[in-house]
Order: sequence, then structure tokens, then C-alpha cells
Amino acid sequence: MTLWKRRIAFATVSLTTSASLLTASINSELERVAPVADNEKIPVIDFFRPPLLQQPTVNPSGTHIAAVIAAGEDHTSLMIYDLKTQKMETMGARGDTDIDGPSWLTDNRLMYRISVHKLGGFILAGAKVGSLHASYPIIQNISGSLVAVPPKDKLHPLFAISRGSEVTGQYGEVLTLNAARESGKFIDYSDVSWRGLDRATEDNVRNITFKHPVLKTPEGFDLRYLADKDGKLQYAVSSTNGILKLHHLNDETWEDCPENLDEIDIIDCGDNPGEIVVLGERKDNKPRALEVMEAATGKVIEVLVQDKAYDANAWLYRDPVSHLIVGAVFDRAAPAVVWFSEAYRNLQKLVDGLFPGQIVRIIGNDEAGKMVLLSVSSDRQPPTYNWVDLEKHSAGLIKNSAPWIDPKRMQPMSVIKYKTRDGKQLDAFVTMPTGASKQNPPPLVVLARNFRVSWGFDAEAQFLASRGYAVLQPNVRGEPGSSWMFPSTAEWDFAKMHEDVTDATKALVASGLVDRGRVAIMGTGFGGFLALSGSAYDPDLYRCAISISGVADWGKSIADYRSSKFSSSYFTRMVAKLGDPSKDPEKWNAIAPLRHADQIRSAILVVNGEYDVPVDISNTRELASIVSRNRTPVETATYANEADGVRHLKNKIDLYVKVEDFLARNMAVK
Repeated sequence: MTLWKRRIAFATVSLTTSASLLTASINSELERVAPVADNEKIPVIDFFRPPLLQQPTVNPSGTHIAAVIAAGEDHTSLMIYDLKTQKMETMGARGDTDIDGPSWLTDNRLMYRISVHKLGGFILAGAKVGSLHASYPIIQNISGSLVAVPPKDKLHPLFAISRGSEVTGQYGEVLTLNAARESGKFIDYSDVSWRGLDRATEDNVRNITFKHPVLKTPEGFDLRYLADKDGKLQYAVSSTNGILKLHHLNDETWEDCPENLDEIDIIDCGDNPGEIVVLGERKDNKPRALEVMEAATGKVIEVLVQDKAYDANAWLYRDPVSHLIVGAVFDRAAPAVVWFSEAYRNLQKLVDGLFPGQIVRIIGNDEAGKMVLLSVSSDRQPPTYNWVDLEKHSAGLIKNSAPWIDPKRMQPMSVIKYKTRDGKQLDAFVTMPTGASKQNPPPLVVLARNFRVSWGFDAEAQFLASRGYAVLQPNVRGEPGSSWMFPSTAEWDFAKMHEDVTDATKALVASGLVDRGRVAIMGTGFGGFLALSGSAYDPDLYRCAISISGVADWGKSIADYRSSKFSSSYFTRMVAKLGDPSKDPEKWNAIAPLRHADQIRSAILVVNGEYDVPVDISNTRELASIVSRNRTPVETATYANEADGVRHLKNKIDLYVKVEDFLARNMAVK
């Protein structure tokens, strides 16, 4: 039984797209929700189209569910579903905007974010059940992030403004907003460049009810704010000269705390005043523990989770009534959860039994503890969202996020251990295509990631497997989960991260499961840098490489940031950890594929977004030019309205058609 039976009415409600943005064929494909026939090739669009539903959340009394839904060509909108009447209310976004992050404030009022050009949230908006069409801006035209919704004063959320806005100037600031003021007009973002944002408006000023004390640091890098379980602003993390510092708000004054943030990671506030929850230090050659710490002294009060093999780098689950921490969700080889409450442990056991062999996550519940929302997925199944009524002992499907994906045609993901050249064992994930065997070894694509990989559905890997490629996704040093094996400096050891990818690749090649003569490497962002590194430093290993928004020369990137009016805490931290490129050029040249481009003998495809950092675009194009002069095949592509990857659906389809064609030409048997 589903919560609604109409044929994805919510997903096709806004199919009034511009012909200039999507072809008729793509529109037609978006209307199809069933998988293609078993004898048909799975279209590229099916792997990358927006999910029909995501981020469901139940209101405090358990009467309504809000969620983000697919809207037309390539956008998301908001849905509210009445569980009693089974009526659904939707609201679409206008122009190149998307909705996400719905959060209930009361039983009949919620707020959500609107992002522009898929480049970040620039509007925090409010709405009421029954009148979504009358949504109103809470704060807009200023980039920032939600800090907390005070449970006893939910209509006054805390919002952190990014540094450099017209509201704050050099420093960031936390504001208390009035989320109940149903007035003001939305700015028309249809023709606004994302670079023209961060400007104050009269409506913003009227919706600010309180300005919290500004955390002033020499460089103005306030990176993160934390509120306690009652929604009171308590802590902030800043960066000065690349050194991270924790601060505590004592009345109206920000005070420094003694914790060494190179050795611990701040997770959240604890349950009691003065407490923080951290990923603890490396010690006793054990995985880093999830700990409760006294912020004023750095003293460990309690160990919440100590795993035997993985760092407990957790996301915390709080009970909706007590607001106490009742669970910790983190990644081992597969996602894992530890509950600190017997009631939640019993609930997890119950829902696991309903969906054996799958990842079952409790993602929300009402205040009465009767209605529970679940995300259910596996390596071959994208998330399906389900409800459980504990009082009526019933359960049902809310929505399959990707019904066009047939799990029977997807390939299983397996985990292997590979040994690094310094003797550590790390996880790597392998997806093999249909028909692969040692007698019939397939070509291999190494997906170098900019995030930790764990067992589960991966659209990019499944796309490549459907085209006949084995896929390897190695985790590397410095990532959460395995950081306990290495010193804290490993987080910045880009050269050894490249070596880890190489070691994982060679281990799989040595197994005989893949064709050693047909290996490609591909990545986005930091993964794009690793792809360029593989082609430059291991030219005999890879037949071809694909870099999407990759960095070709970190030293040049830092020099460009220093000479411009912009600055970045990430780059100042890199200098603090790796040294000044002007004083130690050899170290930086060693992690600059551009400096070794003349060694590249594999075909390369270099992809950039229009809004990628200009010096990075220039550097990757310079690398491509050097490779081309050496008579090695080079292809380039640039996509409008993109940064740090490709997010718009039409661009994604075009990119992966290019990837498929590029791999087919360069990985053919020779």
C-alpha cells in the first residue's frame, strides 16, 4: 500500500519546461517511471535523474509528512501529505531554483531552503499547511546555514550568515529570525547570477529579531556554529592562519577552548551544559572513539562508541521530545547505527526484520513515538521511504525514490581490503558487470572519490557497470573511518592518497578479475585531481583518464587566491599543513600533475564548469595543451551554470554520453 495511488502526479505537475533547456525526448523520458524492458539498454538518464522523493519528515503530531519531490525537468519542489485525508499539496520552484531541507516548526508550519543554479541555498522560506502557494521569505539573497531550531521557540530559528555579506562585512554572524512573519516578497532569481548574491534586503532586516555576538578572528574565518539541545548558541569553530580553534559563548563574550582541533573533530553539543561530542584523538592504536568532552578543559567525560575497526565519525540522532542523544549513525564498510536507548534498539530490530538484507535507517519520528519514517536501500536499490505506525502495528511505502531502476538489473557491490605501501589495510568497493569472470575479465574504471565510500547504491558505478566496466572505488588515507591508522598529517598528504589509489588499482589488477591492459581512472573535484595524478605519475597503468573540475596545480591555486581580493580558510589551512609554495616549491610541484604533464601518455578528458575557480580551469587547460602537443588524444568540455562538478540534468546526460563514448573509444581491445 502506498500513501498515494495517483501515477506520480506530484512528479509531473510542473512539466512546463522551456524547450531551450530540455529536448522533447528528455521530457518524454522523465514522464516514464517504469524501468525499460529487460532487452533494452538502460538509458543514461535513468541513473542520474532526480529522485521522485527525498528528505521526508513528519510533523510533531504525526499527522502530515513533508518531503522534497521531483518537479518537471530537473528541479525539486515541496510536498505536504495529509495522512488522514490522503490529500497532497505541492508547490513548485520557479526558474533555475530547487527546494530542499524541509523542517517542521509547528504542526502546521514549516520552513525550507531554496537554492539558485544548484550552487547553494540563498533563501530560507516559510509555509503553512493548506497554503503552500502563499509561502514567504524568512531571509534571502544572503548565503548562510541553519544553526538550530529551538524546541521551545521553533518560530525563531538561529541562522548563520556567511562572512563577507553586506550584513556582517568581514565576519560571519548568527541571527535569530522571525519565521512567522508572513510578509515580504521573493526576489526573482530567474536571471540573477549566483555571483551577485549576498546583499541585504529590507525584508531581511525586518525578520531579524536578535543579533548574537560576532566572533571576531584575525582572518574572519568563522567556519561553524553549534547550539545546545535547547537551541541556545554555545560554540563556534574558527580558522586563523590555518589553525582551527573552538570558542565558547559565555554570556556576551566568545572565549577560547583548549581542544586541539587537529587531533579531534567536533560533532555536536552534548546533552548537558558545557559538553561537546567529539571524534576523539588517535590513541592506543585503536579506532577513534565518539566521546563526550568537557569543553572548558578538554577532559573526556564518557565514551559513547568505540568501534573495533572504524572511527566512529557519527551523525547524532536526538529524540524529538527529550532532545537527548539516543543514537549515533556512522559508516563502517556499510552504514551502521548504535542506539543508546533500549526502546530505539528494539525499534531498530523490528524494522530490520521488515526489510532483511537491506540498509534500514530510522530518519524521523513524531513526538508521541507512534509514527516512524524509514529509509530502506541496498547496493542495488536506491532509497525507498516507508512509514511504520507502532500503535496500529502497520507499515507501508511512502515512495520509491527511483522506480525506473530495476534492482534485478543492477550489480552487487563487494568490499575488498587492499594493502597500502606502508602496510595499512583500507577498504575498496568493487562492482562487476554482468558476465565478468577470470576467463572473461572486463575493462576497469577506477572512480577516485572526494568522499568516503561505503556499501550502498552508487549511480555512477551502476552506470559504468551497465556499460560493461568493472568499477573500483578505493577509500584512501585521511578519510573518516580509517584516520586512526595514520597521523593527522595524512589528511593533507595528497601524494600518498594518490599512491593509495594506485595500490588499490594494482591489487585488483593482480587478482586477474579485470583486464590489466584496459584500466581507466575518473573523478570529480578532489577525485578529478587524483585522476590527473594517476595519468601523470602512473602513465603505464591507465589507458585513459577523466577529470571533472579537478585541480592540476595546488601551488598555482594558492598563489592566485593570495593575489586576489578573495581568500579561503581551506587554502590557508593547506599552507599551514603543507608549507608555503613560494618557499618550498618542490613539495608543491610533487602534487601538481600540471608539472608532470609531459609524462602523460594516456588519453584524457578534461571537464570544467563555468563557475569553477578560473585559475583551476586555466591550469587544467594548460595541462591538456601540453598533453595534446605530445600527440596524445585530448578532449575538453565546459558546462554553463556549473561549479565543482555537473548538477543540471541536461548537462549530466551530455557529460555521461561523452564519458561513455570516450571510454568506448579508448578502452577498446587493441
